Amino acid sequence: MRIIVTGASGFVGRELVPLLADAGGKLLLVGRNTEVLEHLFPDQAVCDYASLAQEAKGFDMLVHLAVANSDSAASLATYRDVNVDFTCKVAQMAREAGVACFVHVSSSHALDGQNQSGYAVSKREAAERLKSVAGLQVINVYLPLVYGREWSGRLAWLNRLPNGPANRLFRAFAALKPTVNIERFAEFLIKMLPALEATEREVILSDPQGKNPFFSVPKRLIDIGFALSVTLFLCWLLILIWIAIRAQSRGPGIIAQTRVGRNGVEFTCYKFRTMLVGTIQAGTHEVSDAAVTALGRFLRRTKLDELPQIINIMCNEVSLIGPRPCLPMQIELIEARRRCGVLDIKPGITGLAQINGIDMSDPHRLAVWDFRYMRLQSLLLDIRILMSTLAGKGRGDRVSSV
Repeated sequence: MRIIVTGASGFVGRELVPLLADAGGKLLLVGRNTEVLEHLFPDQAVCDYASLAQEAKGFDMLVHLAVANSDSAASLATYRDVNVDFTCKVAQMAREAGVACFVHVSSSHALDGQNQSGYAVSKREAAERLKSVAGLQVINVYLPLVYGREWSGRLAWLNRLPNGPANRLFRAFAALKPTVNIERFAEFLIKMLPALEATEREVILSDPQGKNPFFSVPKRLIDIGFALSVTLFLCWLLILIWIAIRAQSRGPGIIAQTRVGRNGVEFTCYKFRTMLVGTIQAGTHEVSDAAVTALGRFLRRTKLDELPQIINIMCNEVSLIGPRPCLPMQIELIEARRRCGVLDIKPGITGLAQINGIDMSDPHRLAVWDFRYMRLQSLLLDIRILMSTLAGKGRGDRVSSV
């Protein structure tokens, strides 16, 4: 492939360029100071932005790394000037040169709508503005903390330690915040990006947390601790809710539903009954509000109806945090999750999509947010989701008003 890289003198660029070159790619490195680029990469072609439109002809892809970083003390106006206006100008030059694909590289911080830093705001605005550049496939690639042959920034001190202890300490850090090896990004550019559909505009890359024991073990212990705590300290509440449900309407206090779990395997999910007996078996958004009992509305609003799932947690079928398990009949959602790889992880009682007000009435959007959670999984994110749920967010799927 013929690849243009802007901002190659930064940490990500210094780690990425050798990998692309080793893979046989023909590279063009672009920057304001070509002497720095020539010193760092003496075997690669370089040019400045003034000659980019001419030099870029015949290239397949432009990877835009040039940025005002999140650790900069710049004003919002400066962030917009560099991360929005300049980015769109480079995209226009790439289009004029006949470059087919523009890869807009951003930090995963920009995906958090609550992050109002100059960096995050400007990167979100850039992604929106790039939609208007006609005739150019724009891919927004979101990366968490990037590392390669060495660590940078606040983790640079790990480079002074022996490899064994340094790697263990890094994996412990990676359990708290998502990370990505630069080799994963290089592999995406070389192998996976050419296979993307033209409609795909958002890609999140990260190292899978399932292989990190510093993440998987504490997550499982938290799940078990929650289930045991509910059993020991809230057993009285479970009994009272069961009695209240039985007293208010005909039918069982706890229902058992077949749900789709990890790897698409079906399991029996337990919940307090919130609807009248005889209600159709369908997604909640397809069920009439009239089918929900008065007590059921309270239980759904407070998520107390989910408490019987401590059984599923102990059986390792459900986690406290994860994508909400759907019904087997919700084929569109299942297929969307399968395409995204979301079915590779355990479902949960509450999740990132739920605290952002997204339910199963929009299968594609829900699958996108479930994918975000899968790629950005971390212990700190799980704690944030849990705290948001306890604060009143993620109050269950909305029912139909009809």
